[in-house]
Amino acid sequence: MTRIDPITDAPARPAVHIELDIGGMTCAACANAVERHLNKLDGANASVNLATDRAWVSGLGPDDADRAIAAVQRAGYSAVVHEPGDDAWTERAAQVRLSTLRRRLTVSALLAIPLCDLTILLALVPGWRFPGWQLLCILIAIPIVFWAAWPFHRATLRGLRHGSLSMDTLVSLGAIVSFGWALYTIVFAPSDSPGYWLGFGRTPAGADAIYLDVAAGMVTFQLAGRYFETRSRRRAGDVLQALGDLGVKNVRRLTAAGEVVIPAEELRVGDIFVVLPGERIVADGVVAAGVSSIDTSAMTGESLPGEVVVGAEVLGGTTNLSGRLEITARAVGARTRLAQMAAIADEAQRRKARVQKLVDRVTSVFVPIVIGLAVLVLIVWLLVGAPPSQALANSIAVLIIACPCALGLATPTALMVGVGRGGQLGILIKGQDALEASGRIDTVVFDKTGTITTGRMRVVAIESSVDDVAEDEVLRLAAAVEAGSSHPIAVAVVERAAATLGRPDAASRHRTLPGLGASAEVDGAAVLVGHAAALREEGVTGVPEHDDEAAGETVVRVAVDGRAIGRIVLADEVRPSAAAAVAALHEMGLRTVLLTGDGEGPARRAAELAGITELRSRVLPDGKARFIVELHSNGARVAMVGDGINDAPALASADLGLAMVLGTDIAMKAADIILVRDDLRTVVDAIRLSRRTLGTIRLNLVWAFGYNVAAIPIAAIGLLNPLIAAAAMALSSVLVVSNSLRLRNFQPRR
Repeated sequence: MTRIDPITDAPARPAVHIELDIGGMTCAACANAVERHLNKLDGANASVNLATDRAWVSGLGPDDADRAIAAVQRAGYSAVVHEPGDDAWTERAAQVRLSTLRRRLTVSALLAIPLCDLTILLALVPGWRFPGWQLLCILIAIPIVFWAAWPFHRATLRGLRHGSLSMDTLVSLGAIVSFGWALYTIVFAPSDSPGYWLGFGRTPAGADAIYLDVAAGMVTFQLAGRYFETRSRRRAGDVLQALGDLGVKNVRRLTAAGEVVIPAEELRVGDIFVVLPGERIVADGVVAAGVSSIDTSAMTGESLPGEVVVGAEVLGGTTNLSGRLEITARAVGARTRLAQMAAIADEAQRRKARVQKLVDRVTSVFVPIVIGLAVLVLIVWLLVGAPPSQALANSIAVLIIACPCALGLATPTALMVGVGRGGQLGILIKGQDALEASGRIDTVVFDKTGTITTGRMRVVAIESSVDDVAEDEVLRLAAAVEAGSSHPIAVAVVERAAATLGRPDAASRHRTLPGLGASAEVDGAAVLVGHAAALREEGVTGVPEHDDEAAGETVVRVAVDGRAIGRIVLADEVRPSAAAAVAALHEMGLRTVLLTGDGEGPARRAAELAGITELRSRVLPDGKARFIVELHSNGARVAMVGDGINDAPALASADLGLAMVLGTDIAMKAADIILVRDDLRTVVDAIRLSRRTLGTIRLNLVWAFGYNVAAIPIAAIGLLNPLIAAAAMALSSVLVVSNSLRLRNFQPRR
C-alpha cells in the first residue's frame, strides 16, 4: 500500500538510512559541526562518529543523499556515500591523519628545540648575540607556525566561516598572534627599547624575539597531544571491519550442472550451496544433505561442536568441521545472523560516539569567553589612557596565556602512561571511552565459554561398570579409539590418557558415527565410544536408559564387543582465578551476571564454581546485546567480559567491554580493554587502573583549566610578559606530565 503525505496528498517518500564517509574531521568539534548541519535537514536525525569518519542519517528520502552531502560540504568537510562492506575509507583516513600529524610533530619538535635555546639565551644574554640572530629565529619559526600548525589554522578558518569556535581557534590565534607580535616588535620597535618586566627587573633591550618561543612551544605541545589522542582512538571502529572480514566471499552453489563457484552476494534464498570440511558457512539455512559437526561457538557460545543432520538449522559464520554439507539458504546478505551482529555493533559504536567529553563541553564556553576577554582588555587599557602598544600587548598576553598547552596534554599523557602501565600488567586500554565508563560501572557481565571457563573439555571422572575391568582400562581403550580425532571430547580423553598411561595404543578399522561417537578395533576387540544413545543404537547391552550425568557435565560410554564397561565424565573447566576475581568485584560493590549461549546445566555449574549468583543461559548473540540494553534501561552501568565472536555485539553495546586476548580478533576489536593475561583477576586490575587513570586525567584537566583561569587576570592587568608566559606554559605542562607519570606506580592487589 502506498503511503500518502497527509499535508500534500502526494505519495510519501519512504524514509531511508544514509551512510556517509566524511573527510577532513580532526577533532570532536568537527564531528559536532557536521552533525549540526546534517540535523538541519528536514526530518533528518544524524549521528557522526569521529573514530570511523562516518555519518549516519535517518529520516531522509531515498534521493536525499546529495542533500546530505551538500550539508556536510556547507560545514566545510567532504563526503561520499559509504559503500556497504567497504571500510577502506575509514582505514585510509585514519592512516593519513596519523602520518600527517607524525610528520608535522617531528618537524615542529626538531625546530622548536634550537629556536627555544636561541630566543631565551640570546634574548637574556646580549653578549652572545650575533648579527641577524632575530632574523634567524624568525626563519626557524615560520615552518612551525605556518606549516606544522596548519591543521589548527584550517580548522579555525572552517569554524569561522560557519560560526563555530573550538580549542583549535585558540591555538591558531595564539600561534599567529605570538609570531606576529614578535615580528612587529623586531621590525618596528627601536633596538634600545626597554625589555620585559620579570618581577624583579627588566630583560635587556632587544629581547622582542621571546614571543617566537611561545609560538613554537604552543604548536609543538598541541601537536603532541593531538597525535597521541589520534593514536589512542584509531582502532575504535575496527570491529565493523573485522565482522565484515568474517563473511565468506565466495560460495559453491549447487545447480543441475554441478557445483558453481559464485560471489556470496549472488546467493539467493532457496539456493542450495555446498560447504566442505574446514570451511565457513556463508548464509543461514537448513541442511539438505550430509552429516557433520559444526563449530557454533563463534555465534552461539556453545562450548562443544554441534552435530547436524538433514533438517538441522545452521548459521552463517559458523565452521563446518567434518563432513560435506548441502545447505538450503534461508537468510542471505544483511538478513543473516552475522550481518545482524555487525549492525548491532555498528549501532553501539554510534551510541558511544555521541558521548561528549569534558574538554569539548567546556571548550564551547571557554573559547568565546577568552576571545571576548582579550578584546575587552584591549578596550579597557585604551580607555584608561595606556599607549596602544601596551594595550595591544596586554590583550595578546591574555590570548597567549589562555592557549591550552597543558590542556592539550592532560588527557593524552595520562592515557599514554596508563596504557603503558596496563600493558606491563597484561591490560591493553584502547581509549578514553574505557576510562570514562570504568568510573561509573556497577554491573559486570561475564560470558562463560573461554571467559569464566577455559573453553576446553577436561576429564573429571572415569568409572568402570563391570568388576573385571579397571578404570585405567576404560581410559586406555577410549583413548585408542579417539586418538587422532580433533573433537574436543576426543582431545580431552587422549590428553588424560597420555598424562596417566602414556602414549595411546594403536587401533584399526576406525569408524565415525556422526553426532554419536566413534568405534575401532583395539587388541582384536571391537571398542565403541560415544553417548548412551549411540551404544543403544549399536545394540550394546548394559547401557542405562536414563544417564545420571550431573548438570554441566558430558558423559561418554565405552563398550567392548557389545558390552558397556564404563563411562568417562567430562566438563568445561572453570578458570582457577574465576572465584577470586568475582569475589574481588563483589568487595568493590559490583554486581556480577553470567550470560551465555550454553545450556542451563553447564551454565549453572560454572556460575556456582565462580561465585556468580545471577545467570542467563541459552542467549544468542543478539540476545546478549539486548540484555545489555535491558540493563541500561534499568539504570545499570555495564561492563561486559567476553572472548568470542558471539560476544562482539554485547562488548560493543556495554559501557565497558573487556575481551580475553586468547579469544577472537573480533571480540578484541569490539572491546574497550583487552586482557592479555590468562587470569580473570586482571578484570579487577583493569577496572582499578582505568579508574586511577580517569582520576589522573580529571586532576590534569582541573589543573590545566585552573592555570588558564588564574593566569588570565595576571595577563589582563599587564603583569605578564612573554618570558613569564613561556615559563608558566612549560611549568604547567611539566606538572601535567609529572602527575600522569605517577600512574607508573600502580600495583595490582592480590
